[in-house]
Amino acid sequence: MPRIRVAACQSNTVVGDLDGNVSRTLAALAAAERSGADLAVFPELTVTGYPPEDLLGRPAFVEDNLAAFATVAAATGECAAVVGYVDVAPSGRLLNAAALCRGGQVLARYVKRILPNYGVFDEQRWFAAGEGGATLVEVAGIPVGITICEDMWFPGGPMADQAEAGARLLVNLNASPYSRGRREERLAVLGERAAETGCAIVYVNQVGGQDELVFDGASLVVDAGGSVVAGARQFAEDVLIADLDVDVGAPTPGRPSPVLASGATRAGGDGPLRPVAEVLDPVAEVYGALVLGTRDYLAKNGFTDAVIGLSGGIDSSLVAAIAVDAVGPDHVHGVAMPSRYSSEGSVTDAEVLAANLGIDLVGAPIEPAHRAFTAMLHPLLGGDPVGLTDENLQSRIRGVLLMALSNARGWIVLTTGNKSEMATGYSTLYGDSAGGFAVIKDVSKTLVYELCHHRNARAGSDLIPVAVLDKPPSAELRPDQRDDESLPPYSVLDPVMAGYVEADRSADDLVAEGFDPEAVARVVGLVDRAEYKRRQMPPGVRISGKAFGKDRRMPITNHYRSVHRAPSGPAATDQSPTVV
Repeated sequence: MPRIRVAACQSNTVVGDLDGNVSRTLAALAAAERSGADLAVFPELTVTGYPPEDLLGRPAFVEDNLAAFATVAAATGECAAVVGYVDVAPSGRLLNAAALCRGGQVLARYVKRILPNYGVFDEQRWFAAGEGGATLVEVAGIPVGITICEDMWFPGGPMADQAEAGARLLVNLNASPYSRGRREERLAVLGERAAETGCAIVYVNQVGGQDELVFDGASLVVDAGGSVVAGARQFAEDVLIADLDVDVGAPTPGRPSPVLASGATRAGGDGPLRPVAEVLDPVAEVYGALVLGTRDYLAKNGFTDAVIGLSGGIDSSLVAAIAVDAVGPDHVHGVAMPSRYSSEGSVTDAEVLAANLGIDLVGAPIEPAHRAFTAMLHPLLGGDPVGLTDENLQSRIRGVLLMALSNARGWIVLTTGNKSEMATGYSTLYGDSAGGFAVIKDVSKTLVYELCHHRNARAGSDLIPVAVLDKPPSAELRPDQRDDESLPPYSVLDPVMAGYVEADRSADDLVAEGFDPEAVARVVGLVDRAEYKRRQMPPGVRISGKAFGKDRRMPITNHYRSVHRAPSGPAATDQSPTVV
């Protein structure tokens, strides 16, 4: 039975960094060559990074991408390499393409046939779809078919066509963003395609952060029975080397002969050279995504340091822990900005947290600025600011201080709002929402608690103080304020929010599923009215199947309301303004 040694080259590419992506590709290819691999497979759009978005509208970018791809192709040696790039059709349309190169030559090309156009994907905006036909290459005596990402997800699709044409090994180049449960979905689809085609599959995924998206890597090699032979690490670059024994069977008369890429295998030894890497549990997986997304956003955009307003609350504590894990304690700076309404614990808990994390913390009480603004506003308002006006004023003073530090020091401000707050508008425009990156904007409040407990368990100590975890959530913008005075309890809010936002359930659907009608009407009303706020929020790490931003694009001006239609009459809806 022929044996092939494959290298799944899980690269952290950077969109638009053509020279850097070429260097990363050649370094991984050199590692594959040293390992004796017959075939190295790289992620989707290896050369440009994914997604290149409207850079593709610039002819110079497309031309430079082709030149960069030619550099990679010319550098290939004995190990064949499958590399993703942007090609141009004779019609001038752009193509999401991959090519198999060996010995400095391009031996075969493939164009992605199924272009996703949902969620975070807009590929039909940029690319033309490839047409039918299966181009096969023979590597180490094994007929190999090439596909790209979405091509794998449909029965009777390109993989089935390639197997029908005689392929016995299928390689699939991916830029598949992380979301919770995504690895299990991939495993299920890989099993289905292996069963359908009778082929072994090499699934290679990009890794790294790109704006809101995080790519988790977790590349996989499965045999013809769908069993996992080898698996790469999650959230880290990797060159996964594995040996596969592939039953090629007898040649079928009438089938075209594949392009010959290499002859005898270079593989040796028994079985895979790399076992399946440790798989993180679901909460650790989310934490890893948040750390990688934060690290790469800062590094790829030229920031070395971050500054965070530490209130002694759970959200800012979690963001600080993530930032320290992302860039190190010497590059994270905390600012405590107590007001006249802050509890003593808000300062002491921030001090304990900072000491535990090893970050510096400075104090900047906002009372002098609060008094000054109150005096300035008195003649404009005909009295001192009260209610929401006064609460938001305090938050905006804090935003001004943090942004001033950002300007003066070159630090990026990490905001601390969670998805529950983003959904309901429980935040202050130009206050706690002001900053450069919103680390936990796609993390519900209930998941915030889980992540904090996970981080403490990993530390083996109360890295995030118990007092932070135990205190009732509060913005502390008025005396004795608690979140559950303005919002439903998070145990109620979060499931309703997830159903409405992430699963696109209607209010009636949610009530039919057993949720309280009043809670549904209240949460849905808050979510709908807060769209204008969310549009002004900074980007942040996407960890769910539908995050605010690229995924969910609701019109701001929108008079449709999904409210529960009670059988006895019109639904009662919460018409109160967004909370803060």
